[in-house]
Amino acid sequence: MDVQAAQLLRERTSLALDWLEADLVEIKEAAHTPVTVILPALNEEATVATIVRQIRRELMAPHGPNLVDELVVLDSGSTDRTAKVAADAGATVIHRDDVLPALPTVPGKGEAMWRGVAATAGELVVFIDADLRSFSTSYVVGLLGPLLTDPKVQLVKAVYERPLVGDRQVMPAGGGRVTELVARPLLNLHWPELAGVIQPLAGEYAARRSLLEQLPFSYGYGVDFALLIDTATKYGVRAIAQVDLGVRVHRHHDTSRLGRMAAEIMQTAWSRLAPANGLSTTIGQSLTQFERDADGYHSSSHEVPILERPPLNTIAEYMATTTSNPSPR
Repeated sequence: MDVQAAQLLRERTSLALDWLEADLVEIKEAAHTPVTVILPALNEEATVATIVRQIRRELMAPHGPNLVDELVVLDSGSTDRTAKVAADAGATVIHRDDVLPALPTVPGKGEAMWRGVAATAGELVVFIDADLRSFSTSYVVGLLGPLLTDPKVQLVKAVYERPLVGDRQVMPAGGGRVTELVARPLLNLHWPELAGVIQPLAGEYAARRSLLEQLPFSYGYGVDFALLIDTATKYGVRAIAQVDLGVRVHRHHDTSRLGRMAAEIMQTAWSRLAPANGLSTTIGQSLTQFERDADGYHSSSHEVPILERPPLNTIAEYMATTTSNPSPR
């Protein structure tokens, strides 16, 4: 293993239980560091309210001081009751179309995250996926630990076991299929210094706003991979830490959907590799998949474009808002 990767595992990998909420609140209050939690959500009415209620109850008590100052569900165009149940549970719900309205929205997780950062104000930002069935507020506490105690850390990734939960059985390590088949090989081959990142595609992570404002955001599922690579490129591997959150259970996708996710991640990787190696960034931007029925095979094509939002610190509307409203809502 690469020396830097080994150091990440040895020196900057911790357990969520290593971090005590009371200690972090004291550090946060002394440093006057506001914290925002963002849940990007698309049709997650079954799970989002439970997550919101836990954060409100355990980390945002009416009589502070508290670890979390701002809790936002960024609705990415849900057609179910996601927005209502999240608001009823106590979150500030913001629709993606209402953030930076001069810029038309596009579908995608990265788009929701980018607009979520633009709509909030905390100096530290925690992202939590809204489809979690195993959420604990220790996720938030653990992810904030390295950021609040080490000024050199810019990004904290989650580590967890990802069981694959089926209708009749549970495979203890069956989740994370795109990680093992795509993301991990890419890191080991092209960014070996990041081979110590256990869950490179983890949807739970925390970062400094000052970092997020400087980085582009891929529209879709490549965003988690891109932020990891770009952070290491800009600040080095020592700016990255990871925290073991235990077991993560969430909604799983079928193989066809995972194939499209994999294609987006490969596109994202190529968009970083090509310029650094003097190669063309013009590659195919569609994925053909097949299904078989009684009549034979049928193909379907899906666009996999290389699209990214620019760094927020280049968006005049955002910069004007941060200047006029520097504190969390």
